[in-house]
Amino acid sequence: MFGPKVRKSDSDWKLEETEFRRRYQQQFRHPNYDKHRDAIEEITNEAWKNYQEGKKAPNTVPAGPQYKNSDYELSIDWIASKAAVDEAQKLHDDPSGPSRVLVICGSDRNDLTCPGEISKSYRLSKIAIETLKHEGMEVEFLNLSEMNSQYGQTIYPCKGCVSTSQALCHWPCSCYPNHYLGQVHDWMMDIYPMWVRAHGIMIITPVYWHSAPSALKLMIDRLVCADGGNPDPTSTLGKDALMAKKLELKGWDYPRHLQGRIYSVVVHGDTQGVDQLKNVLTNWLDEIMLIPSGVYGTVGRYIGYYGSYAESHEELDRDHAIMEEVQNSALALAMNVTAERAKKLDTQVPDLHDPRPK
Repeated sequence: MFGPKVRKSDSDWKLEETEFRRRYQQQFRHPNYDKHRDAIEEITNEAWKNYQEGKKAPNTVPAGPQYKNSDYELSIDWIASKAAVDEAQKLHDDPSGPSRVLVICGSDRNDLTCPGEISKSYRLSKIAIETLKHEGMEVEFLNLSEMNSQYGQTIYPCKGCVSTSQALCHWPCSCYPNHYLGQVHDWMMDIYPMWVRAHGIMIITPVYWHSAPSALKLMIDRLVCADGGNPDPTSTLGKDALMAKKLELKGWDYPRHLQGRIYSVVVHGDTQGVDQLKNVLTNWLDEIMLIPSGVYGTVGRYIGYYGSYAESHEELDRDHAIMEEVQNSALALAMNVTAERAKKLDTQVPDLHDPRPK
């Protein structure tokens, strides 16, 4: 039989030095850097050397006996990320610990950047948080709009490793940081433990062009490793595509790293696409084996239908029903989290073999 192949392009992706230097020095164009031009030139020279060397993880240590290939050099960044995820899992699994809910504001808008105003999703998130806390939940708030207003707060795009092989998609993601490409400060390293700690997830988001806002979609794509991801990068010697293909074809156990958490979803819009996005989010959460919190848990509504954008917050002020629906969604989530932790939830995911995991 023919074995798996790794397909390659005929493209050379490397930049010429002139273009690399132009791009690298874009970050130093402010006049305040003028007195440091010589030092910037020296740093640029070092950055060019690192780029030519092409080393994604310059700081590594031997993996250790808990991994398949104990001598393989793992990135210290990934080791720290894995430790944070493992600690979060312990907190999640501790029956004596508090019930935790992660509330996610999916809007890209906030008042600390160009729009100059908070989002309606942010306001609805605050209602949900207050409701959840009143029900005794410990709440963590993930405001994805911070990616647009905080220095270095970046969610990098998924590189699609899973499409080469499920075994090549590591949990947590090992694609970042990539130091020689300057792909550092990846916010997902903080976001993964948030999802793992939580017993419940509540996503509150607007519709952008019939779809999810950019930061929310980036987070969703980067959570692909939470569903079937390989917790041992040494088993594929990092990103060895052929080794990963062979490992997958031996039979992959497809670990569901977020299975059993409860979710609620609130989607709002002003013209079109609410049901589309609501279905996308619930289908995705179902597929990664999270548990819906019932008919009250999922809300899709228009606020100020085809009204003016300038008065959209005033439309929300008048829409007391959507505020109550958000409260109900949060209450349904809290009740289901409490029931699941007491092992009294009728909709628990059964321990059955999934013949089509993707």
